[in-house]
Parts: sequence; structure tokens; C-alpha cells
Amino acid sequence: MAKLRASNSLLRGVEPYDPKYLPAQVGLNANETTFDVPADVRRAIEGEIARMAFNRYPDPMANELRQAIAEWHGVTRDQVICGNGGDELLFDLALAWGGEGNALLNVPPTFSVYAANARLTGTQVIDVPRLPDFSIDQDAVVARASQGDVGMVVITSPNNPTGDVAPLAFIERLLQATDALVLVDEAYMEFAPRDASAAPLLATYDNLVILHTFSKAYRLAGVRMGYLLASSAVVAELTKVRQPYSVDAVSQAIALQVVRHRVAFDEGIALVVAERARLAAELQALPGVVVYPSAANFLLVRFEQDASVVWERLYEQGVLVRDFSAGALTSGCLRISVGMPQENDRLIAALQAILA
Repeated sequence: MAKLRASNSLLRGVEPYDPKYLPAQVGLNANETTFDVPADVRRAIEGEIARMAFNRYPDPMANELRQAIAEWHGVTRDQVICGNGGDELLFDLALAWGGEGNALLNVPPTFSVYAANARLTGTQVIDVPRLPDFSIDQDAVVARASQGDVGMVVITSPNNPTGDVAPLAFIERLLQATDALVLVDEAYMEFAPRDASAAPLLATYDNLVILHTFSKAYRLAGVRMGYLLASSAVVAELTKVRQPYSVDAVSQAIALQVVRHRVAFDEGIALVVAERARLAAELQALPGVVVYPSAANFLLVRFEQDASVVWERLYEQGVLVRDFSAGALTSGCLRISVGMPQENDRLIAALQAILA
């Protein structure tokens, strides 16, 4: 039998990212918006796609989309770069600011892909765990980032899976303390207070990068489109590592229509925020349940009962949530995405029966 040469040694011990996808009648596990794009936006998208030439390569830099995003956020086009979902951009950042001799400062519990990308690029991972209430240990993060060996710091705001927002005063203090790239992942920022974004700091700090996605508030999880706001110098470096034609023409056309019709999504965002408050109150009223404050479209919930058993019994009733109970910092916790009112009602009724 022919032998196979071993793969890259950096892959040893790496577990592939698992979104824990399972079929379910009520899917509240992936932090998607559980209703589709507005009908008028869908019609505009379908009109654009009908006119598209599929035999031509897309604009490799998505310049029309970049320009629209730049005007939306009040920056210049050379401060915007688009990617095949935020995930591609996160990997590009790890390639450009990671590698041997660099370290990623990570603030767990948070999105597991940051650390995974670091390991795949030979980047040391330095964890500064959050405090017991899941707030950031601000002094510890600033002190560690300022030591000079950190290439990139990732602060997720609102954080996944905990839902808390990073204070802007802390982010600015961090930017002042290090020349490392400071990535503020704002994938869920549309569900947070309007003054929570770090965007106003872009004009002052060249080492600030802000990640946005169309997957959450703008309901394009199935399309795969994300973008970064950064200094033109950062964008120029990222163009060196990005895959050619990574953002296809269909995704560019869809995202461009969403940007142009973005006010049509405001009502849906407001509904999610209102349902988040209602769902948190209903869950907090259940016996043996702690609900952590959230500015995102999900809630982290801790159970006195075995959370993995609660997850199983929910799934038996057709409701899928995300089980974080095996994590050292999230033991006993499930993450529950905010769904439509009827989906949230079904979740609450199921939990009432399980916890009775």
C-alpha cells in the first residue's frame, strides 16, 4: 500500500471547527436571525442576479460594495476590505499578524475560531480569562498586551457566547498601550446600544480593526459576506494574503442591495431586541436559572440542573440550542439564540416542563 506523507505539523491535535449543526423544528443554536430578508429586498436582489453574467469573474476587490460600505460608515474605500464571511477575514488577520514570534492575546470564553486560527498559523495563544461575571479583566489584558510580544489582540463586542459589550474607554486604553493590531469583532453590534461601537476610534488609531458581518442582523448567514474597517495600511497588508476572487459575484450583488436597503432591516433588529428582553425575563423566572446580560441576539443561561441533560430534553422536543456546559469557564451553560416570538414561546414552554 502506498504511503501518505504527513500533513503540516501545525495540524496535529487540531479539532475541526464544529458548529454543532443538527436538524430541528426550532433552531436557536447558531445566532442566526430566524426570519428571512424583507420581501422588497429579496425582489431587488433577484433583479440584480437576473442581470448577472455568470461566465465572468467577479471584481476581485468588490469595489462597488466597498464604496457603499465606506459611505455607510463614513470612511474611505481603502479602509474597507470584504471577505467570504467574517471567518475568512479572521484567518487573513492571523496570517498577516500572526506566525512564529508573534502571539494572539485571547479573552476566553469567546469565539473559538480566534485561537484555532492562531494555532494553524504557528501563533502562540495567550489567554487572559474573563472574570467570574464574564466581564473583561481590563487591567490584566492591558498589562499583558503591553509586553511587546503580542501581534494581535481580539476583543469581541458584544462577546460570543457571553453577550457583554467591551467598554470603549477600555478599548482606547488598550490601543494606547500596544502597537499590536487590536481587532474588535462587532459581528453582533447592531443589536447593542448605538454608542457601543468602537468605530469613532478608527480616525485616531492605526492599529484598530473592526469586523462586521452580514450574517446576523442583515440575515445573510447563507450568503457568506463579512467586511473589515481599518486603516488603509492594514487593508493593504491584508490584500497580500487574501484569496483571489474569494467573494463571488452573487454574494457581492446580494450584499450591495442589503446595504442600499439597510433601513428595511431596522424593524427586525428592534423585534430581536424586544424579544431578547422578554425571553431573558421569562427564563430568569424559571427555577434554578441564571441569565447573563446580553447586548447580542442570544442569551447565555446557566442551569442548576445538568445543562447537557436540559439540552437533550429540549432537542427531544424539537428545540435546538447550543451546549457550552463542557467548557471550563461556561460549565452549566447553554447559549440560546433569540428567535421569532412563537419560537421563543415554544422554548419557554419546553423549559418550563423540563425544569418543573
